[in-house]
Amino acid sequence: SGAICIQPCSLSFRGETSFVCKDRKWQMFTDACASLDVQSLFQVRPVHGKPGDGAKHFGADDHGNSNCRADFSCIIPDILSSPAIPGNIADIVDLLKKISLLLSENVNRGKMQSYSKIANHILNSSIISNWAFVRDRNASSVLLDSVNLFAGNLLLRNESESIQEHFISTKGYSIHKNTSGKSFDFSMEFNNTGNITGHVVIPEEELLKLPKTSKAISIAFPTLGAIIETSRLDPGFVNGMVLSVSLPEELQHIFLTFEKMNKLENIKAHCVGWHSTERRWDNRACTVKSDNISSVVCICKHHRQTFKSFSILMSPTTLRNAALDYITRVGLGLSIFSLVLCLIIETVVWHHVTKTEITYMRHFCLVNIATSLLIADVLFILATIVHNTALNYQLCVAATFFLHFFYLALFFWMFTLGLLILYGLLLIFFKITRSVFIATAFSIGYGCPLVISILTVAITEPRNGYLRSGACWLNWCKTKALLAFVVPALSIIVVNVVVVVVVVVKTGRSSIGDGCKSQDLSNMIRISKNVALLTPLLGVTWGFGLATIVDSHSLAFHVTFALLNAFQGFFILLFGTLLDRKTREALRMNCLSSKQKCSLAK
Repeated sequence: SGAICIQPCSLSFRGETSFVCKDRKWQMFTDACASLDVQSLFQVRPVHGKPGDGAKHFGADDHGNSNCRADFSCIIPDILSSPAIPGNIADIVDLLKKISLLLSENVNRGKMQSYSKIANHILNSSIISNWAFVRDRNASSVLLDSVNLFAGNLLLRNESESIQEHFISTKGYSIHKNTSGKSFDFSMEFNNTGNITGHVVIPEEELLKLPKTSKAISIAFPTLGAIIETSRLDPGFVNGMVLSVSLPEELQHIFLTFEKMNKLENIKAHCVGWHSTERRWDNRACTVKSDNISSVVCICKHHRQTFKSFSILMSPTTLRNAALDYITRVGLGLSIFSLVLCLIIETVVWHHVTKTEITYMRHFCLVNIATSLLIADVLFILATIVHNTALNYQLCVAATFFLHFFYLALFFWMFTLGLLILYGLLLIFFKITRSVFIATAFSIGYGCPLVISILTVAITEPRNGYLRSGACWLNWCKTKALLAFVVPALSIIVVNVVVVVVVVVKTGRSSIGDGCKSQDLSNMIRISKNVALLTPLLGVTWGFGLATIVDSHSLAFHVTFALLNAFQGFFILLFGTLLDRKTREALRMNCLSSKQKCSLAK
């Protein structure tokens, strides 16, 4: 995870593969911070070696007069020469946090320049992907808060200050109530393709509220929005620079203009503020004043404790429609009701319809299919609640894992049903016991989905590529984790279609005309009808699911997928239970038996 060597005479960052601390025991920097005052890092003197060696390392002259406390310049060469790998990023964020907490008094130009150079090193657009591997998912938020705190204490020379790095820019002005609308203009490089701009304006009516001369500080981050995205679940991407402001408490409303990085047509922009306590983007902080293809003007509410940083969010892949939400809710309710009813019916008729080995296996598979889909539907509702409330990452990962598992289990139990058909038709002289069947069925129905689900989360989660943006479900754009569901599901559908074809060919041969009257073959044909009806429905459903990924703006695809997906439970009740002749007969017999018992009781 990366480390910093702490020695009495040196401070050095680890390289890509290894690091060496000469004749001293190394210690993880994060552990050392618990016992070391950050100020001591800039007051270190050598215990071993020649006098002045340690001071030279910290940027002192030959007389050992360290200037590290003045502007931190002594540690910059080591930091800038270190690779911005995830471990070093985490350590630099922690270092900046410590400096902002302990050494932020009287921040002069030299200190701010050094601080900006350190921050700039880990804000570089070329290493944004490395942030996905930083263990602390709040590291980007900690960095933002640390920079805001430190820059807020910047001392102004001649009533203004401007400190510019490639990926962080700080500007400050002295303001008073007679100042005519003060503004901050930023033009900064985002990547090699060009610059983006940002504009902050303090209205004159706000400045009139100032009781005395004060200062206004603004910081611009062209890449921080993309870095924050690597660890958040916000349903959209940051499409402009992040602009932070540090203002007197009397000033509350400001105007911000953001140039769009991706100038997309017909996509609504959302002005948002970074809630530093809840660590998420919050649209309650801002309103959109104007929005065109190239820029957005926002009116934002500044609050020193919560809202100090602002940007714009775009959601090109998230389709929001009231009718779609209504269809999903009603459909899921009907699906859950149908599956519960299916399981109740199976419980009532179980002893009547499981008299032979084949019928026992068929209803055993059907019960597990209904159970898997029922749990998946309930988890889908819980996942929506989890995402829409607290954006809890761990809970969302857990919900997605179990959703993935139980949706796969649905298909693998369908696959088990298909294998049961082949067993009954092709392996006529090979009989298996119920215990062997149950063990094999559980291994296929739940074992295979468990292995696939664990491998998917283990491979993609370390790279922050497990969840999709804006929902508790598998990622598609970044890691294609969704393929871990789509490929097995569609493969099983193809296999079951082949099974149905085999049944049609087998039962159509004249040589087995007499055999068709046998009970086992009759049961196989009944099972095949279930598979023949359910398999295309599942295939069409998830075919439209893929279509919504290919064309995310098509409302027709989304509505069709929502209808088919939500009514899967009803289809299982209808084609697996209600349309089965033996099940209906068992229900009728059970009802007649109940009436007879009632008459005898009277």
